[in-house]
Amino acid sequence: MSDVLRRFEFHLTPNEKELLNGLDHPVKIQDFLNTIPYSDDDFYRCPLRVLRDRKAHCFDGALFAAMGLRRLGYLPLILELIPNARDDDHLLAVFKIKAHWGAMAQSNFTGLRYREPVYRNLRELVMSYFDDFFNSAGEKTLVGYRRPINLKVFDHLDWLSSDAGLAMLSDGMDRYQVFPIITKEMAAKLSHADERSLRAGLLGANPAGLFKVTG
Repeated sequence: MSDVLRRFEFHLTPNEKELLNGLDHPVKIQDFLNTIPYSDDDFYRCPLRVLRDRKAHCFDGALFAAMGLRRLGYLPLILELIPNARDDDHLLAVFKIKAHWGAMAQSNFTGLRYREPVYRNLRELVMSYFDDFFNSAGEKTLVGYRRPINLKVFDHLDWLSSDAGLAMLSDGMDRYQVFPIITKEMAAKLSHADERSLRAGLLGANPAGLFKVTG
């Protein structure tokens, strides 16, 4: 066990350890995220704080899911979905089972959470989010993704147990390569999400956590 994971385990109460031990499959990690509200706070929570506050936005949720994956023996991988300038980015914790990719996430939108491990490559996985990736005005905004980041490279920031280094972790993600998935011409011709899809996507959303679309 790594030092950073050992420190995390040391902080856990018996009840917290029992809860986490029950999250013995990626879908159960997602089930936990589905039970907690979407945070509109403008700061990051480490996995330990998510566990205790029972609150998370997509960054916090991805780190929590990556922690859960690490405890199960998977690599703690996160993948950033990149939008245009009229939306927020979105983070996934991704995992691989028998050569196929899946994902977990916390989101203010119903369609941007779990994906079954059935995708042959990361682009397939990313494209499964395309039609559900719209802002509160219904504009489809997904234009690319950043290659997966192994959070082990940020272990020196003690990201599982401390909030202190999470801003540095977020900034450090910017050095990873971005892969576009559509051209500018394609982006200019995208249709809006239809009214029913928009309502479904925003079901149960925290309005204060939505990107403010202007103009």
